[in-house]
Amino acid sequence: MTPTLFLFFSLAVLLCVVLALVVIYPWLKGHKAVDNQLMAVNVAVFGERIAELQADKEAGRIDEATFQAGEIELKRQLLDAQTHAETYAPVGIKSRAIVMVWIPVLAGLAYLTTADRTSVFKLWQAQDSVGQVADDLLTGKIDTPPEWATADSTALISAMQTNVHHHAHDPNRWMRLSELFMALEATPQALEALARAYRLDQSNDEIAITYAQTSFFANNGVLDATARDVLRGILSNTPEHEGAMMMMAMGEMRANNFTMAKAWVAKLRESITSKGGADRQSALASLDELMATIHAQEAKAMAGVNVHVSVASSLLPQIDENAVLFVSISDVAGGAPYAVKRLSVRELVQGVTVSLSDLDAMMPERTLTAGREAGVSLAVNARISHSGGAVSESGDLMANPVILQKGQNTVNLEISQVVP
Repeated sequence: MTPTLFLFFSLAVLLCVVLALVVIYPWLKGHKAVDNQLMAVNVAVFGERIAELQADKEAGRIDEATFQAGEIELKRQLLDAQTHAETYAPVGIKSRAIVMVWIPVLAGLAYLTTADRTSVFKLWQAQDSVGQVADDLLTGKIDTPPEWATADSTALISAMQTNVHHHAHDPNRWMRLSELFMALEATPQALEALARAYRLDQSNDEIAITYAQTSFFANNGVLDATARDVLRGILSNTPEHEGAMMMMAMGEMRANNFTMAKAWVAKLRESITSKGGADRQSALASLDELMATIHAQEAKAMAGVNVHVSVASSLLPQIDENAVLFVSISDVAGGAPYAVKRLSVRELVQGVTVSLSDLDAMMPERTLTAGREAGVSLAVNARISHSGGAVSESGDLMANPVILQKGQNTVNLEISQVVP
């Protein structure tokens, strides 16, 4: 038994014993008789009434029979008012022992049977065995855990998570916890940990750029509004931050904002050129490759289709903020789409324009250009999925498909139907 478990059960038993003592305390001794303090007053009143009767008899106001009857009645009343001493025998030792034993037993049974405590016990064991190792990892005292601590990786992870929550205001611990999640390929948990670290210390460029990069790659190369705000914050603090500028260039390129992407590349090139250094030539060569990629994607996007998607006002209340918008171009006869994009519905209230091109192909050989050149009858579709699934489900919201005409590069869709 670990020290934590031993301490817990010891305190639990002690608490139960104290409770049992409180319950049986009134039984520990018998009740003494309570004297009637009014007895003396009653006797005095009795004497006065007898004296009055005697005076009335001597004065001739009552006869002997009436006197005797009154005297008997007064004596009866005095006897009724008299308090008899009564002593209660204390409860036996056996009864006390039964209560003392059963209260802890019943308390223990209630604790163990109301829920499965295995996970709690395992967490305590993990804290006792690898808690210090977890703290050393999270504070940077060690970079890798000792071999014996990795024998039970689940215990180490649990101890690290518990440690971080115990020090919830330490951004560096959240940062290192995110690294653990990334190593385990738990991207959503890593993003949440980085978000907490960033909220705690928004001036830390290392945390901020890591958060933006992780968000960018987790969203399949898309810079969402949060990541953009993070990068803008970095650039406001450090205008020449090359990592942030590179992220902005890549994000704008993936969003088909090619003019902005080129501007960021030019600014980054200027920064690298002014600094010099041994790695300058390789960095500039990487920028040349990025610029070539931007030009190539811009050419493909120019041959694409711009789809403006809106939602009927009557359906707006049915849209969950976590729903997903799918915009695609597919063969009327069926099969995999030639181009498809998966977007959040948060910006769809006022309508959104989506660009579909060869860049959005699911398979390299099945592109929008290839479909048009082959004379395939193409349909443009838009659907809002509440579950986020790629397959249409009952309750999803959809638009009437529009057949794409030859040479057409602009389509308007209104989501106005519910999938039965």
